[in-house]
Amino acid sequence: MLWESRIQLSILNMAENGDKASILDLEKKICQQIEYYFGDHNLPRDKFLKEQIKLDDGWVPLETMIKFNRLSRLTTDFGVIAEALGKSKTGLLEIHEDKTKIRRSTKKPLPEVNDQYKTAIKNRSVYVKGFPTDASFDDIKEWFEDKGPIENIQLRRTIQKAFKGSVFVVFDSNESAKKFIAVPNLKYKETDLIILSKEDYFTKKNEERKKLRSDLKAKNKQEKEENQKRAEDAEMKSLEEKTGCLLKFSGDLEDQTSREDIHAVFAEHGDIKWIDFIRGAKEGIILFKDKAHDALEKAKAANSGNLQLRNKDVTWELLKEDTEKEALKKILEDQQESFNKRKGKGRKFKGKGRGGKAGQGSSEKKKIQFQGKKTKFESDEESDDLEDDKGLISPKKEMDTTEEPASKEQKVKNGEVPITPKKRTLEEADGAREPSAKQQKTEQGTSEQ
Repeated sequence: MLWESRIQLSILNMAENGDKASILDLEKKICQQIEYYFGDHNLPRDKFLKEQIKLDDGWVPLETMIKFNRLSRLTTDFGVIAEALGKSKTGLLEIHEDKTKIRRSTKKPLPEVNDQYKTAIKNRSVYVKGFPTDASFDDIKEWFEDKGPIENIQLRRTIQKAFKGSVFVVFDSNESAKKFIAVPNLKYKETDLIILSKEDYFTKKNEERKKLRSDLKAKNKQEKEENQKRAEDAEMKSLEEKTGCLLKFSGDLEDQTSREDIHAVFAEHGDIKWIDFIRGAKEGIILFKDKAHDALEKAKAANSGNLQLRNKDVTWELLKEDTEKEALKKILEDQQESFNKRKGKGRKFKGKGRGGKAGQGSSEKKKIQFQGKKTKFESDEESDDLEDDKGLISPKKEMDTTEEPASKEQKVKNGEVPITPKKRTLEEADGAREPSAKQQKTEQGTSEQ
């Protein structure tokens, strides 16, 4: 009887500070909050509570429950909690005879968290956008009070924990969700709301993500073409700067004639930058740093006007105009190819322009294939970049305990790790991936059933 007296005293104390309506409102909120904690939506995802119910045949002390901040803000009085739950019509909870602990009714077993369960949750989930970013959870919950039976309200947040202005709402049934979506011109205060089924939201996100990839591909192609055009323009400018630097030679050359022989002829007369010549060929082209004419005249003068290669007569010809530009362009391409091969292989490259025989010193390119297949997760069609993924995590009940995050291996197993980063295309910064069971952190989110 002492316990009952304490309950009545608590209620009387509250009555002194308010009316009967406020008492009933408080009891309603207490029931909503606790029944949410033990409800079908939250309990399968709540690691802490699931561990607690294993300790004492399902019973959880009220001493533990009042550590949940949203409940403690309502009351920490065990008597008031027990009195409120005793009036609930849902039959979800049992109150221990000593009034100090509660548990989910054994007549209401938890649903199995399988694919069918997840699909059912998704089908009765609705995306709503248009709330002010400074709106509180309680503001939004109050707005949803008359919108149908709701199991959960999930505030979507950025990686910095700022509210995005959008929520995912889980209704008690597909019919309730469809009924809510069908209501025209819903507003929050004076702001029009964007309302979509979760499936339609993901479809829209995927379509916009595909469009983004297509636009990005087109942009990259355009940039590549522009870069190529700039490179060609720069190349032509470079060619113009080298006008008069090419000297062609031809004749009945010995097969052993090499680049070193050419260097020897002009060693004291001109700075050679490149020789386009293959051992065994009968002609080639020399690119000098400065004017080819000056180098040729100095070399001839030093050899009494008879400039030979390995004692063979040679015809020396200064290239001009279009012939010169074409030859210069080919030399520049050969230089770049030689540079790329040396850089890629990490060793000296012997071949064209180096005085060796065609193909000599080059090794056959080996094709390397990485075997294996891309892993596809069940949630691919709903994935977003990492920030969006984290943005879907709404705040937990703000308990004094910390929920251990799911391991990376488990996330991979559950299909919770996003593959493509991807990218924020719908209303700027919205994400689109369904939160994992272990990652879900939810403030109280039910309405009276």
